[in-house]
Amino acid sequence: QVQVVESGGGLVQAGGSLRLACVASGRFSSINTMGWYRQVPGNQRELVATLNRGDTTNYQDSVKGRFTISRDNAKNTVYLQMTSLKPEDTAVYYCNAAGIVLGRSFNSWGQGTQVTVSS
Repeated sequence: QVQVVESGGGLVQAGGSLRLACVASGRFSSINTMGWYRQVPGNQRELVATLNRGDTTNYQDSVKGRFTISRDNAKNTVYLQMTSLKPEDTAVYYCNAAGIVLGRSFNSWGQGTQVTVSS
C-alpha cells in the first residue's frame, strides 16, 4: 500500500506565497509521476501541476509563472511553491503519486490540504 501525505496549506493574503509538500511512503518499486490537483466544493478536481521522473512538468494555464513544482526523488517528496496567490486559488489541494508496487501500477491520493487566499 502506498500512502501519500500533504502538508503546508493554510490561510494567506492575496499576493502571498505558500509551499506545499507531499511525501509518498510504502513498499513501491518506483514512483513515475507526482502531482498536485485542487478541488472547490461543487466542482471537479482539476490538475494544477505534475512532474514525472524524467523531470517533465505540466501546469494548468492559470498557474503558469506563479507556481513551481519540484521533487526530491531520494525523499519521495514533491513540492508546490505557490507565489502571487489569488483568491481563485482557494481550494483543497490534493497530492497524487503514480508508479509501480510489486509489479503492479498504483495511483494514490492524499487526504488534501486546504489553501485559502483572502482578498
